[in-house]
Amino acid sequence: MNWKTRNRSFYYALAPEPDDPELNPATTALLVIDVQNTYLERPDRASLASEAERVHYDGWTPFHERMHGTVIPNIADVLALFRAKGIECLFARIACRTQDGRDRSLSQKKPGFNNLLLPKDEHASQIVPALAPQGDEITVIKTTDSALTGTNLRLILANLGIRTVICVGIFTDQCVSSTVRSLADESFDVVVLEDCCAAATDNLHARELEIINMIYCNVMALDDLKSLMKL
Repeated sequence: MNWKTRNRSFYYALAPEPDDPELNPATTALLVIDVQNTYLERPDRASLASEAERVHYDGWTPFHERMHGTVIPNIADVLALFRAKGIECLFARIACRTQDGRDRSLSQKKPGFNNLLLPKDEHASQIVPALAPQGDEITVIKTTDSALTGTNLRLILANLGIRTVICVGIFTDQCVSSTVRSLADESFDVVVLEDCCAAATDNLHARELEIINMIYCNVMALDDLKSLMKL
């Protein structure tokens, strides 16, 4: 099964195979979404006080294994390939401009997983070192899930002459998906690299790829992109 028939939802069960996306290096950009220190650093498991905390910790272990074993190495690979070809590489990260987070969107003030206080200059809010922007590569900061809605990214992409955006990062079912939908609504062509993304669980990751594929983006693997772009 190739990328044109993989990750299909019920809606597209009978649809013809999509055309190859237009991947002209001059009008294509890579967007790395929210691969930040706060999501990759973990406490010592032995320091956790309760069994419930330890069970929850263990539940996150597959995510961390996927990030360190697959996602971060693959994003580093595509960054190196794009940089070598002079293709635009951009970054988005969650960060607030105030120390107390009063400028955050409502979703980042609600209790639970999305209750994020990440002042823009602190270590926790930075892109992980293995994927850090280089030179004059552009980073936008946001207090929204979508990298487009809460920033001037749409204008930046237009000024750069970009028509196709390749999205990678985390979380597939949250900020990646929100960004993809916003880009599609603004009539950008979007590609999501499935092995350059992760959600909290593999099931959430797979289900979200199925939901966004074909209507909002083309979902494919990094090797598929390399073949199409002859990288």
